[in-house]
Amino acid sequence: MSDPKSFRFAILALALGAFAIGTSEFAAMGLLPWYASDLGVTEPEAGHVVSVYALGVVVGAPITTILGARLPRRRYLAALIAIYGAMNLLAAVLPGYSSLVGARFLAGLPHGGFLGAAMLFAADALPKEQRARGVTQVMLGLMVANIIGVPLAGLLGQGLGWRWGFALPGVVALIAAVVILRFAPRGVAPPDVQPMQELHALVDPPVILMLLVGAIGTGGVFSVYAFLSAAMLATTTPPVWGVALALAMFGVGGTFGSIFSARLTIRLGVFRAAFLLMLFMAATQGFSALCVGNWWMMVLSSLALGLGTGLVVPLQTRLMDVAGQAQSMAAAMNHAAFNMANALGPWLAGIALTAGFGWWATGVVGMALTLTGMAVLFIAWLQSRGQGIDDLPGVRTLD
Repeated sequence: MSDPKSFRFAILALALGAFAIGTSEFAAMGLLPWYASDLGVTEPEAGHVVSVYALGVVVGAPITTILGARLPRRRYLAALIAIYGAMNLLAAVLPGYSSLVGARFLAGLPHGGFLGAAMLFAADALPKEQRARGVTQVMLGLMVANIIGVPLAGLLGQGLGWRWGFALPGVVALIAAVVILRFAPRGVAPPDVQPMQELHALVDPPVILMLLVGAIGTGGVFSVYAFLSAAMLATTTPPVWGVALALAMFGVGGTFGSIFSARLTIRLGVFRAAFLLMLFMAATQGFSALCVGNWWMMVLSSLALGLGTGLVVPLQTRLMDVAGQAQSMAAAMNHAAFNMANALGPWLAGIALTAGFGWWATGVVGMALTLTGMAVLFIAWLQSRGQGIDDLPGVRTLD
């Protein structure tokens, strides 16, 4: 991209789109008690709003990647984030529980395709030695969303009504679409791949195993986080800003967790780093179960939960190593796996709550999911050993 100013605005637009996605995804969890009450459903039932969005991401990631394989990147990205914005606005204005569930499913469809393509687009716009900077700048939108966007949506939801929590990211997404069309470079050729090549990633055992680690292992985080606001309000009497603080602490933890995880992965290698991070995640989920009933401790547990989301870093690194020519599909499906965890965790935690177990049960469910994810990671490690991959700190070589 020859114009530095246009480049900055284009990357800002991509990061703004990521900000809208991160705000909408996690605000749906923070606002759960309010739309459950307003729509006359139980909180476990309201958890389906979170789960169905995640299922939309899982379904949409491969479909949008295949359909967009030959489309110009600028229009493809703008179209995806515009659709995302429109579906969020529908969620904000349509009446009834069923309408909200449907709108959230449709909003999830462009999620994985946009984030996957945006990171690759930003990387390709820079010289090879600076590609990581472009990816980091797009990811910054997700980090800022959890620190600023989600608490802001939560405060709007509490003060003006939960629908404003969906309207905010909807408007931001539409603004991002306009800026992408205005400043992203024209005539950028799509990746030189065949759509069916992208599908091959979905039947490759190393790819499948790492996606399963993400889908199951990180489900433990969301089994707790999806019901954090509800648990705080049901078991404690926090101040008005208490829930927003807990949501912001999750974002702060996620930001520092990503930075630490990147360094840990470089130092120890993918598998060692992932094992250590998952042990830490299981500990934080057990800690969250013990904190129920004390809102200050629940805020602290939210910070610890956020630190565990850094597991995405070694998983993405491994996917890049094994995806071959299907980089777009791998990038999109990594987000899909993250959202499958977002569906699985709240669903299983909701079953535990409906069965009559207390709010502490969400942490126990989380630990079970994380430990199961560790078992899948062990299988993935054994499979990599069979291929002769040496996961030494900082290097990956073939025997």
